[in-house]
Amino acid sequence: MANIDELLKYSKTHEWVKDEDGVITIGLSDFAQEELGDIVFINLPMEGDEVVAGEAFADVESVKAVSDVYSPVTGVVEAINEELMDNPALVNEAPYDAWFVKVSEVTDTEDLLDADAYAEFCESEKE
Repeated sequence: MANIDELLKYSKTHEWVKDEDGVITIGLSDFAQEELGDIVFINLPMEGDEVVAGEAFADVESVKAVSDVYSPVTGVVEAINEELMDNPALVNEAPYDAWFVKVSEVTDTEDLLDADAYAEFCESEKE
């Protein structure tokens, strides 16, 4: 069984991506949720909406600020995680289980980082 780091890729805007047979699952990285603090509200797109690589598709409200969540891919939202609407704190509790959307019909992707490259990127963000 592969560990989570082998299954995920990351964007420089701190989203994680998992490709499951062409359906892309997107969530917020552990680094992002730590930086944001306690998340109290999440605004997600609707099923059937188009998302565009590099553009905001959702926003999260934390006790610190409201922040955009950027899509690392272009495609169509196939599913949203309804559970986050009722319990946004799930992102703080388990960021790699608390996915935001699943996207199909993917036509474009941002440059994604593997776990090691993302860890290095996060270290440079802290400096």
